[in-house]
Amino acid sequence: MPSYPDSFPTSARLFERARRVMPGGNTRTTVFIDPFPIYVTDGEGCRVRDADGQWFYDCINNFTAMIHGYAQPEQVAAVTDQLRRGTAFGGPTPSEIELAELLVGRLPAMEQIRFANSGTEGVMMAIKAARAHTGRPRIVKIEGAYHGSYDFAEVSLDSAPGNWGDMPASTAYARGTPQGVLDDVLVVPFNDIAALRAVFAQHGATIAGVLIDPMPNRAGLIPARKDYLEAMTETAHAAGALVIFDEVISFRLGHSGAQGLWGIRPDLTALGKIIGGGFPVGAVAGRAEVMAVFDPTRGKPALPHGGTFTANPVTMRAGLAAMQALTPEAFAHLDDLGAILRDGTNDALARLGLPGACVGLGSLFKVHFTAGPITDYRSVYPGKVEKARLEAFHRGLLNRGVLSASYGLFALSTPMTRADAGKILAAIEDALSDIARAA
Repeated sequence: MPSYPDSFPTSARLFERARRVMPGGNTRTTVFIDPFPIYVTDGEGCRVRDADGQWFYDCINNFTAMIHGYAQPEQVAAVTDQLRRGTAFGGPTPSEIELAELLVGRLPAMEQIRFANSGTEGVMMAIKAARAHTGRPRIVKIEGAYHGSYDFAEVSLDSAPGNWGDMPASTAYARGTPQGVLDDVLVVPFNDIAALRAVFAQHGATIAGVLIDPMPNRAGLIPARKDYLEAMTETAHAAGALVIFDEVISFRLGHSGAQGLWGIRPDLTALGKIIGGGFPVGAVAGRAEVMAVFDPTRGKPALPHGGTFTANPVTMRAGLAAMQALTPEAFAHLDDLGAILRDGTNDALARLGLPGACVGLGSLFKVHFTAGPITDYRSVYPGKVEKARLEAFHRGLLNRGVLSASYGLFALSTPMTRADAGKILAAIEDALSDIARAA
C-alpha cells in the first residue's frame, strides 16, 4: 500500500524539475497538493498509474472529463484514424457537423451549437451571447459556484465568512479583478427563490442573464430544487433576461444532461469536458434566435468568435465516439455505481458517528464533514476542523489506492464495475475509520 509522500520519490523529483521552469512547478492550480502533486504516466480503464509505477482507481477522472476512463477502444480508433488524416485545418470539417447534430439531438431546448476549446470558453461565450442578444451588461450567478476562469464567472467563487452579509456581496476571486467586473455581477444564494426575485425586482432592466449550474460542484454539489429552477426561468423571462445552464460537468448526469432530468428549458447551455472524448473542448448551445448573434453570413456578427483549434477534427471525432458510447444503459450503470457509493459512504459516516454527508447524483458525489443541514455554499463551508478532515480523507484514500479531488469530489467512469465500487467503498470506509479514531 502506498504511503504519501514517502512512496512517491519520482513524483518528488519531477516536481523539483517543474519548479525550475513553471511558477510553483504548476500549470494547473487544481492538481497541486502539498508537498508535491502525483505525476501520472498512463491509464487503462478506470485506473491510472503514477510515475513510480503504482496503480490507483481514478475517482476524479481529470475533474469529471473522462467519463469512459482511459484507452476506450472506440475513442482510440477514432483518434488514430483522424491523426493520419490531419489534426487541424484552416477550415471546417464534416466531423463538427456530426458532433453538433448528436448534441443538439440530445438537448431538446438547444437548436444550434458552437464549439470552443474549454468549458471556460463555453461559459464565457454564453455570457457574451446573452449580453449581445439583450443589450444588457449584468449577469446573476450563485454564490460559491465555479464556472471556469472568466473574470465575470469567477466572482464570489470563494467568498468567506469575513465578507458574508444577509445577501452575498460580489467579491473578487483573483487579485486585480476590476471593480467594473464586480459591479456587473449580482450574486445570490442557492435555492433561494425570494432572494432571486428581489435581485430581479431591483436590477431586472440591466440583467442579461442568470448563470446556473444545476448541481454546482464548488458550491457543495447540492442538486437545485426543481421549483427553484422553474421560478428562475419565470423570473428571468419576465424581466427579458436569459437563463444560462452551465452543464460543463452536469451533462454527465444523463442522456439529456441535467436539463433533461429537471425538465427545464434554458435559453443557452455551456458544455465541455465529456463531449471532447478526452481532448480540449467547450461549446455554447441555445435557441436559434439567441445563437444568431454568432452568425457571420450577413457581415460582422453581433458577437464575433474564432479559435485556431476550435472544432478541430481530433476532438470532434473523439467526442463523437465518446458520446455515442453514452447510451441510456451506460447512464443506468453509472447511476447504480453512484448510488452504491453514496449510500455506503453515508452509512459509514453514521455508523462511525462522524458529522457529515455524501451528496450528489448519478456518477458524481461529494463528501462533506460539516454538521447540520446541507443547503448551499455557506452550509458546507469548511472550518479548521472540516478542512483537516478533508485533507486526512484525501490522503487516506490516496494511501489506499484511490484518487479523488482534495476537496471531496468523486467522478465515476463507465469501465468501473460493481466489484470496483466495492473496493472503492472499502477504501472510503477505512479512511473514515481513521478520521473517527483521531477525532
